[in-house]
Amino acid sequence: METLARIRQWFAAGILLIALLAGCQANEPTPRPTITIRVALAEAKEIRLPAPRMKGPLSLEETLSRRRSIRAYTEKPLSLEDIAQLFWAAQGVTRSWGGRTAPSAGALYPLEIYAATAEGVYHYLPAGHRAEVTLQEDIREELWAVGLRQEALRQAPVIFVITAIYQRTAGKYGARAERYVKIEAGHAAQNLLLQAVALDLGAVVIGAFYDEEVAAALRRPAEEEPLYLIPVGHPAE
Repeated sequence: METLARIRQWFAAGILLIALLAGCQANEPTPRPTITIRVALAEAKEIRLPAPRMKGPLSLEETLSRRRSIRAYTEKPLSLEDIAQLFWAAQGVTRSWGGRTAPSAGALYPLEIYAATAEGVYHYLPAGHRAEVTLQEDIREELWAVGLRQEALRQAPVIFVITAIYQRTAGKYGARAERYVKIEAGHAAQNLLLQAVALDLGAVVIGAFYDEEVAAALRRPAEEEPLYLIPVGHPAE
Protein backbone atom coordinates (compact mmCIF):
# COMPACT_ATOMS: atom_id res chain seq x y z
CA MET A 1 0.00 0.00 0.00
CA GLU A 2 2.85 2.37 0.86
CA THR A 3 4.49 1.71 -2.52
CA LEU A 4 1.21 2.38 -4.35
CA ALA A 5 0.79 5.68 -2.46
CA ARG A 6 4.29 6.79 -3.48
CA ILE A 7 3.61 5.92 -7.12
CA ARG A 8 0.46 8.02 -7.02
CA GLN A 9 2.40 10.94 -5.51
CA TRP A 10 5.10 10.72 -8.18
CA PHE A 11 2.44 10.52 -10.91
CA ALA A 12 0.64 13.61 -9.58
CA ALA A 13 3.94 15.50 -9.30
CA GLY A 14 4.77 14.60 -12.92
CA ILE A 15 1.40 15.88 -14.16
CA LEU A 16 1.91 19.15 -12.25
CA LEU A 17 5.39 19.61 -13.71
CA ILE A 18 4.11 19.06 -17.26
CA ALA A 19 1.34 21.62 -16.69
CA LEU A 20 3.78 24.18 -15.33
CA LEU A 21 6.15 23.72 -18.27
CA ALA A 22 3.29 24.06 -20.73
CA GLY A 23 2.16 27.23 -19.02
CA CYS A 24 5.64 28.73 -19.17
CA GLN A 25 5.89 27.99 -22.89
CA ALA A 26 2.46 29.53 -23.51
CA ASN A 27 3.45 32.72 -21.72
CA GLU A 28 6.81 33.19 -23.44
CA PRO A 29 7.03 36.62 -25.10
CA THR A 30 6.94 36.87 -28.86
CA PRO A 31 10.54 36.70 -30.15
CA ARG A 32 11.86 40.04 -31.33
CA PRO A 33 11.81 40.22 -35.12
CA THR A 34 15.02 40.82 -36.99
CA ILE A 35 15.18 44.29 -38.53
CA THR A 36 17.23 45.23 -41.56
CA ILE A 37 19.62 48.05 -40.68
CA ARG A 38 19.05 50.68 -43.33
CA VAL A 39 21.21 53.54 -44.41
CA ALA A 40 19.44 56.88 -44.42
CA LEU A 41 19.69 58.86 -47.63
CA ALA A 42 22.97 60.73 -47.83
CA GLU A 43 21.10 63.80 -48.99
CA ALA A 44 17.50 63.64 -47.88
CA LYS A 45 15.08 65.01 -50.44
CA GLU A 46 13.29 68.01 -48.94
CA ILE A 47 9.77 69.01 -49.98
CA ARG A 48 7.58 71.96 -49.10
CA LEU A 49 4.26 70.73 -47.77
CA PRO A 50 0.82 72.06 -48.71
CA ALA A 51 -0.11 74.96 -46.43
CA PRO A 52 -2.13 73.91 -43.37
CA ARG A 53 -5.73 74.96 -43.21
CA MET A 54 -6.75 77.09 -40.23
CA LYS A 55 -10.48 76.42 -40.31
CA GLY A 56 -12.43 73.18 -40.73
CA PRO A 57 -16.02 71.96 -40.86
CA LEU A 58 -16.15 70.76 -37.23
CA SER A 59 -16.07 72.73 -34.00
CA LEU A 60 -13.63 71.72 -31.27
CA GLU A 61 -16.53 70.38 -29.24
CA GLU A 62 -17.76 68.22 -32.12
CA THR A 63 -14.26 66.94 -32.76
CA LEU A 64 -13.81 65.96 -29.12
CA SER A 65 -17.15 64.18 -29.03
CA ARG A 66 -16.35 62.15 -32.15
CA ARG A 67 -12.84 61.03 -31.18
CA ARG A 68 -12.54 57.26 -30.92
CA SER A 69 -9.71 54.75 -31.18
CA ILE A 70 -10.07 53.40 -34.73
CA ARG A 71 -8.07 50.26 -35.56
CA ALA A 72 -9.52 49.16 -38.93
CA TYR A 73 -8.93 51.08 -42.16
CA THR A 74 -9.73 50.88 -45.85
CA GLU A 75 -6.98 50.63 -48.47
CA LYS A 76 -7.52 54.23 -49.58
CA PRO A 77 -4.25 56.18 -49.15
CA LEU A 78 -3.94 59.52 -47.41
CA SER A 79 -3.26 62.55 -49.57
CA LEU A 80 -0.16 64.65 -49.09
CA GLU A 81 -2.50 67.40 -47.87
CA ASP A 82 -3.81 65.09 -45.14
CA ILE A 83 -0.31 64.10 -44.05
CA ALA A 84 0.82 67.73 -44.02
CA GLN A 85 -2.19 68.77 -41.93
CA LEU A 86 -1.55 65.98 -39.40
CA PHE A 87 2.13 66.97 -39.16
CA TRP A 88 1.13 70.57 -38.53
CA ALA A 89 -1.43 69.63 -35.88
CA ALA A 90 1.20 67.70 -33.94
CA GLN A 91 4.17 70.07 -34.23
CA GLY A 92 3.34 72.98 -36.52
CA VAL A 93 4.68 76.47 -35.91
CA THR A 94 2.00 78.95 -34.81
CA ARG A 95 4.06 81.90 -33.53
CA SER A 96 6.62 84.12 -35.23
CA TRP A 97 9.24 83.18 -32.61
CA GLY A 98 8.78 79.44 -33.30
CA GLY A 99 6.04 78.47 -30.83
CA ARG A 100 4.19 75.33 -31.87
CA THR A 101 0.75 73.76 -31.66
CA ALA A 102 1.79 71.63 -28.66
CA PRO A 103 3.24 73.23 -25.51
CA SER A 104 6.85 72.39 -24.66
CA ALA A 105 8.70 72.88 -21.36
CA GLY A 106 11.04 75.83 -21.87
CA ALA A 107 10.08 75.88 -25.58
CA LEU A 108 12.90 73.38 -26.15
CA TYR A 109 10.90 71.08 -28.47
CA PRO A 110 12.51 67.66 -27.98
CA LEU A 111 10.06 65.80 -30.22
CA GLU A 112 10.50 64.60 -33.80
CA ILE A 113 7.70 63.19 -35.94
CA TYR A 114 7.80 60.85 -38.94
CA ALA A 115 5.23 59.43 -41.35
CA ALA A 116 5.86 55.97 -42.80
CA THR A 117 4.00 55.51 -46.09
CA ALA A 118 4.05 53.12 -49.04
CA GLU A 119 6.49 55.47 -50.81
CA GLY A 120 8.91 56.05 -47.94
CA VAL A 121 9.43 57.89 -44.67
CA TYR A 122 8.81 61.61 -44.25
CA HIS A 123 10.44 63.56 -41.41
CA TYR A 124 8.60 66.73 -40.47
CA LEU A 125 10.54 70.01 -40.32
CA PRO A 126 8.31 72.52 -38.50
CA ALA A 127 10.27 75.59 -39.58
CA GLY A 128 8.86 76.49 -42.97
CA HIS A 129 6.35 73.61 -42.80
CA ARG A 130 8.56 71.23 -44.75
CA ALA A 131 9.41 67.54 -44.78
CA GLU A 132 12.44 65.52 -45.77
CA VAL A 133 12.28 62.03 -47.26
CA THR A 134 14.71 60.06 -45.09
CA LEU A 135 13.96 56.61 -46.54
CA GLN A 136 12.64 55.77 -49.98
CA GLU A 137 11.10 52.44 -49.07
CA ASP A 138 8.05 51.07 -47.30
CA ILE A 139 8.86 50.12 -43.69
CA ARG A 140 5.26 49.70 -42.48
CA GLU A 141 5.50 45.89 -42.47
CA GLU A 142 8.53 46.13 -40.22
CA LEU A 143 6.79 48.57 -37.90
CA TRP A 144 3.92 46.09 -37.72
CA ALA A 145 6.36 43.31 -36.81
CA VAL A 146 8.12 45.29 -34.08
CA GLY A 147 4.78 46.69 -32.91
CA LEU A 148 3.77 43.23 -31.63
CA ARG A 149 1.90 42.50 -34.86
CA GLN A 150 -1.05 44.71 -34.03
CA GLU A 151 -3.43 44.67 -36.98
CA ALA A 152 -3.96 48.43 -37.04
CA LEU A 153 -0.29 48.85 -37.96
CA ARG A 154 -0.61 46.44 -40.86
CA GLN A 155 -3.77 48.05 -42.28
CA ALA A 156 -2.92 51.73 -41.95
CA PRO A 157 -1.82 53.59 -45.09
CA VAL A 158 0.30 55.86 -42.88
CA ILE A 159 2.01 55.20 -39.55
CA PHE A 160 3.13 58.31 -37.68
CA VAL A 161 6.01 57.88 -35.26
CA ILE A 162 6.74 60.35 -32.47
CA THR A 163 10.26 60.20 -31.06
CA ALA A 164 12.10 62.18 -28.39
CA ILE A 165 15.60 63.54 -27.93
CA TYR A 166 15.72 63.96 -24.16
CA GLN A 167 19.02 65.88 -24.16
CA ARG A 168 17.28 68.95 -25.56
CA THR A 169 15.22 69.25 -22.38
CA ALA A 170 17.62 67.70 -19.87
CA GLY A 171 20.15 70.52 -20.26
CA LYS A 172 17.71 72.87 -18.53
CA TYR A 173 15.51 70.59 -16.44
CA GLY A 174 17.82 67.75 -15.47
CA ALA A 175 16.12 64.71 -13.98
CA ARG A 176 12.63 66.07 -14.62
CA ALA A 177 13.24 66.16 -18.38
CA GLU A 178 11.87 62.68 -18.99
CA ARG A 179 8.58 63.61 -17.33
CA TYR A 180 8.25 66.84 -19.29
CA VAL A 181 9.09 65.21 -22.61
CA LYS A 182 6.54 62.43 -22.18
CA ILE A 183 3.86 64.92 -21.17
CA GLU A 184 4.66 66.86 -24.33
CA ALA A 185 4.40 63.72 -26.46
CA GLY A 186 0.89 63.26 -25.10
CA HIS A 187 -0.04 66.81 -26.14
CA ALA A 188 1.28 66.25 -29.67
CA ALA A 189 -0.42 62.87 -30.04
CA GLN A 190 -3.79 64.23 -28.91
CA ASN A 191 -3.48 67.09 -31.40
CA LEU A 192 -2.87 64.55 -34.17
CA LEU A 193 -5.83 62.40 -33.08
CA LEU A 194 -8.22 65.35 -33.04
CA GLN A 195 -6.98 66.54 -36.42
CA ALA A 196 -7.59 63.06 -37.81
CA VAL A 197 -11.22 63.30 -36.68
CA ALA A 198 -11.57 66.72 -38.32
CA LEU A 199 -10.26 65.19 -41.57
CA ASP A 200 -12.78 62.33 -41.34
CA LEU A 201 -9.94 59.89 -40.65
CA GLY A 202 -9.41 57.28 -37.96
CA ALA A 203 -6.38 56.78 -35.72
CA VAL A 204 -5.19 55.03 -32.58
CA VAL A 205 -2.15 55.53 -30.36
CA ILE A 206 0.12 52.53 -29.76
CA GLY A 207 2.76 52.37 -27.05
CA ALA A 208 3.49 48.62 -27.14
CA PHE A 209 6.50 48.01 -29.35
CA TYR A 210 10.20 47.17 -29.24
CA ASP A 211 11.88 50.57 -28.89
CA GLU A 212 15.28 49.73 -30.37
CA GLU A 213 13.79 47.92 -33.33
CA VAL A 214 11.49 50.85 -34.17
CA ALA A 215 14.49 53.19 -34.07
CA ALA A 216 16.42 50.78 -36.29
CA ALA A 217 13.58 50.57 -38.81
CA LEU A 218 13.53 54.37 -39.00
CA ARG A 219 17.35 54.47 -39.03
CA ARG A 220 17.45 56.87 -36.08
CA PRO A 221 20.43 57.36 -33.73
CA ALA A 222 20.53 55.85 -30.24
CA GLU A 223 19.74 59.14 -28.49
CA GLU A 224 16.39 59.40 -30.31
CA GLU A 225 13.79 57.30 -28.48
CA PRO A 226 10.45 56.25 -30.04
CA LEU A 227 7.45 57.07 -27.84
CA TYR A 228 4.37 56.53 -30.03
CA LEU A 229 3.24 54.66 -33.10
CA ILE A 230 0.04 56.19 -34.50
CA PRO A 231 -1.57 54.39 -37.45
CA VAL A 232 -3.95 56.63 -39.42
CA GLY A 233 -6.35 55.82 -42.24
CA HIS A 234 -9.88 56.05 -43.59
CA PRO A 235 -12.10 54.14 -41.14
CA ALA A 236 -13.42 50.78 -42.32
CA GLU A 237 -16.15 50.76 -39.67
